[in-house]
Amino acid sequence: MHEPDARLAWRLLHLNWVPIAAMAGVLLLAVVTGKFSIAPAAFLTMSGIAIELALIAFLYVRLRARSADPKLVFALGGISQLFMIAIIMGPLSYVAGATSLPLQDQTFLAIDRALRMDPGLIARFVNDHPQLVGPLESGYALIKWFLLATPIILAVTKRFIRLQVFVGAFAISLAVTLAISALVPAIGTYYGLNVPLSDYPALNMTFYEAQLHDILALREGSLRHLELFELAGIVSFPSFHAASAALYAWALWPVRGIGVAAAVMNVMMIIATPVIGAHYMIDVIGGVALAAISIRAASYCRDRALRAPMVDGRALPQPQISLQAN
Repeated sequence: MHEPDARLAWRLLHLNWVPIAAMAGVLLLAVVTGKFSIAPAAFLTMSGIAIELALIAFLYVRLRARSADPKLVFALGGISQLFMIAIIMGPLSYVAGATSLPLQDQTFLAIDRALRMDPGLIARFVNDHPQLVGPLESGYALIKWFLLATPIILAVTKRFIRLQVFVGAFAISLAVTLAISALVPAIGTYYGLNVPLSDYPALNMTFYEAQLHDILALREGSLRHLELFELAGIVSFPSFHAASAALYAWALWPVRGIGVAAAVMNVMMIIATPVIGAHYMIDVIGGVALAAISIRAASYCRDRALRAPMVDGRALPQPQISLQAN
């Protein structure tokens, strides 16, 4: 790594705020127009932490341009952006879910069966092997841990550009996921199968029951006030869990001693998604495909930024960051 890499990463960090600001604008519009309200305490506290981390990184670079440690700068910057995406993502998924277009569960179920991946058979297999339930639940929960670990690992190992490409792909993937889910909403496999949850006594249906309750309440109009820490994952197609797992695995793959382990854990997350998250297999396939497309799009932005002139202090600030600092 040389100084130009840090300068390019700094430019990309600025660029990544564009899709985040756009998503925040859509959420703000939903609140201002009265379509939704958000409990302010948790939302403002969490978004305040994310903004504070971003400001610390920015001021640190401005005050110590030549001696700033880029590992600290990009770790703080990446964490702040990913946290802000996560904070916006929850409420915005409910805004998308309120479109109340026809449910596509039977369509997705038919596609799964055409692919010979019947979700009922998958759920029955796991139910009949209850020793699988614990590992699958742990795998499904990895999404939140990688959200914090990925920017730290990439920053510490000086993969600053890859970190920014990852953040950009993460934001693009989320924005596209929410747009698609608004157009082709679905509730989940157990709803599509139209079977009682008592048919799968060994499975933990906590996630599915929460999303079932909230999706139905959204569609009938009784749910319009959102509590940040009580939101469920209500997006079906494409699966953002699967997209996140693919993005995490791609981001960390080059890191020696970590890449293979991260890939294995994220494969576990993808395997857990159909059962624990009640996702159709087409949701998972769509999520992984979307992650690949988002990486390509973010890489294209990286290449454009690389070809653009470096002009300090203009539209895209380029402070000098020395990579010699410890």
